[in-house]
Amino acid sequence: MSESRLTPVRSLAALGSCGNVSVEKVPGVIITERTNVAICSVLARKDTQAQLAKIVHKTFDLALPATPRYAAGNAIAFAWAGPSQWLALKDGNDDGAFAQSLRSTLGSVAAVMDQSDGRTILRISGQRARDALAKGILIDLHPSAFGPGHTAITTVAYIGVHFWQIDAVPTYDFAVFRSFAIAFAEWLIDAAAEFGVAVK
Repeated sequence: MSESRLTPVRSLAALGSCGNVSVEKVPGVIITERTNVAICSVLARKDTQAQLAKIVHKTFDLALPATPRYAAGNAIAFAWAGPSQWLALKDGNDDGAFAQSLRSTLGSVAAVMDQSDGRTILRISGQRARDALAKGILIDLHPSAFGPGHTAITTVAYIGVHFWQIDAVPTYDFAVFRSFAIAFAEWLIDAAAEFGVAVK
């Protein structure tokens, strides 16, 4: 991803650790902007979802989620984004190569649009991440209801977000439209202050 794609969220890293950091100096919430990731939206053409799923499985050895789930392999991940649509993500600075590759592979059954310039991915982790997020997300994040591999599309502080859980730490990735990334990060810092928060 080119330097021009970096959002001002990185400037918040100057805050370092803030809020109620524990005696052990371990923040309860850690916020990191994932700047080196390519993002594409994938929309299945009419009546081609089954064929698309077969191509994804054959090419990437992944089961394309048909419900609000997130599937990741060594090279690529797909996050369900609604009926017959997904976000596809790949680590690396490729300046559009990922989108072109997906179009070559999936173009006969899906429309592929590069979203790398339009979205920011914020990774939120830490022992108190769930508690901080619960202040603004009207979704039950308890491990029995929402765990690794789950994804959801909702709003936080009137900001549209698409997020998925990576692991049981818990760690979440939030895809936010780039123009709202600062507002979302600022809301999160405020929500996490009582637990201690680090911006990296």
